[in-house]
Amino acid sequence: MASAAEQLAANMNFEAFQKATELHKRIWFTLGAMVVYRLGAFIPIPGIDIVAFSAAFQGQAKGILGMFNMFSGGAVSRMAIFALNVMPYISASIIVQLLGTVYPPWEKLRKEGGEAGRKQLNQYTRYLTVVLAVFQSFGIAMGLQASTGVVEHPGLFFVVSTVVTLTGGTMFLMWLGEQITSRGVGNGVSLIIFAGIVAVLPRYIVQAFSLARTGAMSGGALLIIGVLVVAVTAAIVFVERSQRRLLVQYPKRQVGNRMFGGDTSFLPLKINTSGVIPPIFASSLLLMPATVMGVFAQANLPPWMQWLPGAVGQLQHGRPLFMLLYGALIIFFCFFYTSVVFNPEETAENLRKYGGFMPGIKPGKRTAEYLDYVLTRLTVIGAAYIAIVCLLPEALIGFYNAPFYMGGTSVLIVVSVTMDTVTQIQSHLLAHQYEGLIKKSKLRGVRGR
Repeated sequence: MASAAEQLAANMNFEAFQKATELHKRIWFTLGAMVVYRLGAFIPIPGIDIVAFSAAFQGQAKGILGMFNMFSGGAVSRMAIFALNVMPYISASIIVQLLGTVYPPWEKLRKEGGEAGRKQLNQYTRYLTVVLAVFQSFGIAMGLQASTGVVEHPGLFFVVSTVVTLTGGTMFLMWLGEQITSRGVGNGVSLIIFAGIVAVLPRYIVQAFSLARTGAMSGGALLIIGVLVVAVTAAIVFVERSQRRLLVQYPKRQVGNRMFGGDTSFLPLKINTSGVIPPIFASSLLLMPATVMGVFAQANLPPWMQWLPGAVGQLQHGRPLFMLLYGALIIFFCFFYTSVVFNPEETAENLRKYGGFMPGIKPGKRTAEYLDYVLTRLTVIGAAYIAIVCLLPEALIGFYNAPFYMGGTSVLIVVSVTMDTVTQIQSHLLAHQYEGLIKKSKLRGVRGR
């Protein structure tokens, strides 16, 4: 017999969606926030010559700045007020979460602080976001001043105004992402990155066909890339929906003359527990040092720093050093983030507290060890899957000079965020239908009296 949730899901239709007024408000709020974000991506910072900057940017468009431009929805190529996007916030989240595992006071907040501890760590993340945004915007301001003809009136005022504008843009996007999460649909920060990638999709598709038309890329290579994108999308959908279901049983118990319990359920463990976080974190960490190195590489370097331009050149899409660092960071963050979001000891303790057990495994420590055993092996598969999805297109970029937008990172983010958003919409719709069923049952009970 189908469960109540399955019956509700089977009854979901367009009529039910029309009646979910609360869901309508959340969707409209999310769409409005995305419009505001896209408007800010077209407003340039004051004091620069857009034409001169665009010409200077073209030389770095295929490098690490190109990836930054992709995540920001083209804001970097226009040097808009949202050019930093949410990358400082993501970097700050990485640092706070890392310290939350090794710094005792923060580790105590994370494990024992509950909701108050989580809010305190979020506040530390905001403070660190400001520091990182100021640092990165200062580096950008100095780099712009070093470029000939880009800044109309170089000086202290330009540096200060650039730092304030770019830092303010990042803080606004951080606030906007939090508002989308609480009042809209989906994870706000992920949706902002998703919107930036989707916004530049048409331009990169046109670029791919232009390369094929001019002979810079063969038609066969374009076909291979198209097939690869479809195959990667299908693989992402398959793996993201895959689960390892662990059987959990609850013993029967008698209360008075009635027998309770004896139920069987499953503990679902996703193959990719970390989701899209590893490639986003890895990209963010690669962007910071590469951006700083790129700024200094354009200046007059002393003899002992002549190696810097070569190092910056290796941090380009399709280059061995970039692929090595990118793959290593992805694998690291797969294991790290999984350990943050899933605690085997806590899960085993909760099962023991409610009387649940896994057949053939003793409750408590043995259950925690078994969960850790299964989760570690699932994470190995998940880390290999994400690394292959993100690095295989990078290899094709190196061989065929394909548009870097076709990389697996962007496809993974777009597909995963879309699936997550659809799932949240379905959850809100199910909650609305469930509330409707409760109201109907109450009305029937009143009429029966």
